[in-house]
Amino acid sequence: MNVDRVLLAEPRGFCAGVEMAIKALAWMVRTFEPPVYCYHEIVHNKIVVERFERQGVVFVDDIAEVPEGRPIMLSAHGSAPEVVSAAAERGSFVVDSVCPLVTKVHHEVKVRSGKGYRIVYVGHDGHEEAVGTMAVAPDSINRVESVAEVDALPEFDQPVALLAQTTLSHRDWEGVAVRVRERFPDVWTPGRSDLCFATTNRQSSLLAMAPECDAIVVIGSSNSSNTRALEKLAREAGCERVYRINVADQVPDDLDGIVGVTAGASAPEELVEAVLARLAPQNGIDVVSITDEDEYFPPPRAIRELQGSIEMASTALLGGALLERPAMDDRSLPASDVLAALTE
Repeated sequence: MNVDRVLLAEPRGFCAGVEMAIKALAWMVRTFEPPVYCYHEIVHNKIVVERFERQGVVFVDDIAEVPEGRPIMLSAHGSAPEVVSAAAERGSFVVDSVCPLVTKVHHEVKVRSGKGYRIVYVGHDGHEEAVGTMAVAPDSINRVESVAEVDALPEFDQPVALLAQTTLSHRDWEGVAVRVRERFPDVWTPGRSDLCFATTNRQSSLLAMAPECDAIVVIGSSNSSNTRALEKLAREAGCERVYRINVADQVPDDLDGIVGVTAGASAPEELVEAVLARLAPQNGIDVVSITDEDEYFPPPRAIRELQGSIEMASTALLGGALLERPAMDDRSLPASDVLAALTE
């Protein structure tokens, strides 16, 4: 390998929703005797999932697979209302780690369908987020992901609303959205885009460095929608050599020149560090930053209540003053550190 320089995208890797979900599941692992159950993969990353499996987390695709009375977490991608209800009936302690941006879309679906709208939802067939969102109002939604599918929609007697899977790339979204507006000129759209700011930021930083790159390495799993979007975007930007990898060992041995590196929103920073070490650029690493991303999502309510109970019990057992106990600073604890601690 003869890599001259590495251009490192910023932002990259964990988004605020993934940070929140990983830390929440880590709290459950540390609090309850195994097994802890999680409905669907907590996030779409093989390394993260395997790390939790070694700690006694069992990932299931059906709540009925969970023995009654066990703690349950619902994944960051959002779950159908009936799944949330089934978990509440079955689990001894239930945490819904749905990303707040996905919750926003679920709310929009509920409100628009309640007002009699036909919802055109742009999303990937079979993706957990799309499945969960459509289940909010299944009789009111038509899912599309191409201009041809928009053209195949019937004429609707009711007003139309346009919503989207949060992890779509702008390029996947834009052409379809334009066609929906052409077909339904009075279509309702939310005041704030459904597309995830973190997904958009990672795509923008990739596009900023792509023209200079002889090759681009995208770190993330194949079932991660935003990772696949980064891979596709790198190819569309004209880079001849684009590689999506799960681990550093998958980086080709014959890379040379200037190599761009980015990571999907579910990929841990430890994977980025391993890739940089393997590339070993002769003239160093240049960070290509397009924005400072400081968004923070607090833990789910159930986890905040659990933290408060543990803090109070610990303070009382140690003879401390309850009103003077220090508050836990969740924001200062990166999920990458939490994930690394799971190996100890």
